[in-house]
Amino acid sequence: METNSLSERFRMMVLRFVCCLLIAVSSWFVPCSASAAEDFHVPILLYHRFGPTVADGMTVTTPVFESHMKYLHDNGYTVIPLRRLVDHYRGLAPAPKPKSVVIVADDGHKSVYSDMLPVIRKYGYPVTIFAYPSAISNAKYAMTWDQLRELKKTGLFDIQSHTYWHPNFKKDRKKLSSEAYDKFVTIQLVKSKVKLEKELGTKVDLLAWPFGIYDDYLIKKAVEAGYVASFTIVRRHATPSDPVMKLPRYLLVNADSGKAFIQLLEGNAVKRNVVY
Repeated sequence: METNSLSERFRMMVLRFVCCLLIAVSSWFVPCSASAAEDFHVPILLYHRFGPTVADGMTVTTPVFESHMKYLHDNGYTVIPLRRLVDHYRGLAPAPKPKSVVIVADDGHKSVYSDMLPVIRKYGYPVTIFAYPSAISNAKYAMTWDQLRELKKTGLFDIQSHTYWHPNFKKDRKKLSSEAYDKFVTIQLVKSKVKLEKELGTKVDLLAWPFGIYDDYLIKKAVEAGYVASFTIVRRHATPSDPVMKLPRYLLVNADSGKAFIQLLEGNAVKRNVVY
């Protein structure tokens, strides 16, 4: 009886030791592999308008833009859809691979159709456009709804929201009462979403903040309006530690060419003060 009891105790001790060893080994390896998979740095390249010359601080000349796309193509970069990056943050897709890049354009300027489209077609890169509907088919500088539809039909362009008329939320908050401001923000976020979805038959749930202005209140309103991700103009790569409602983007200017563009891709971008 005593021998059996000793044998049983010894067997239990061995089992406990094996279990502890397995737990220790798994806890050592799993976080390392997960950490490696999550360790990404993705530059989101933000453009506004294009043309033969620098008309203003937001213009990237078409030759410079094409040089950007050629550099990405020739140097092993993979341009991924913005949606794929967002899906990773939401736990719906794997982490981006090394040397992944995202391309976006704000506002819906007509040069996106005339100058950006031919270059994008040449390289077959996915692009997300953040448009504000009040300008589309209205402002002389903006694209038409038919042009946006044509972009969408290429399969390369996704059109998302930049609010309804590109307000400066800081200025509007000072001018309006709390109740009026709340209503104003709701209109800007919801009306844009509804209009874009109606005109283009697309799902709109991504938002670029006008002038890069946002705060916790605006983010809360955006989530209530149905947006799952929003974007700033903080000049750095998107990383695993970034909240999905505060993802950074590089606002590119014409000076971001040559060595400056390479530095940017490597995470050493030149600091710039861009005036809208």
